Amino acid sequence: MQDKHWSVEILIDERNGQTHAEARLHADEGSRKLVGTGVARKNPDDRDVPLIGDELAAARALADLSHQLIEQTASDIESSTHVPAHVTT
Repeated sequence: MQDKHWSVEILIDERNGQTHAEARLHADEGSRKLVGTGVARKNPDDRDVPLIGDELAAARALADLSHQLIEQTASDIESSTHVPAHVTT
């Protein structure tokens, strides 16, 4: 069996006072085209620490990507088995 290599690229930018992140899954076979998104905004009363917004937006993007991958897995199981799948984390 050949090893597989999947990677996740995280892109972060700031616009309109919010930090936006995209987590893009890159799989060897190219069959997975999933992109998770996340947004963070600073509370007006908090000190401006851009790293915190980056971390939170990236974490939310990864969580969204994870959810999408679980949903895709359930769909693939159902397509293969023709039985409803319930994938848990």
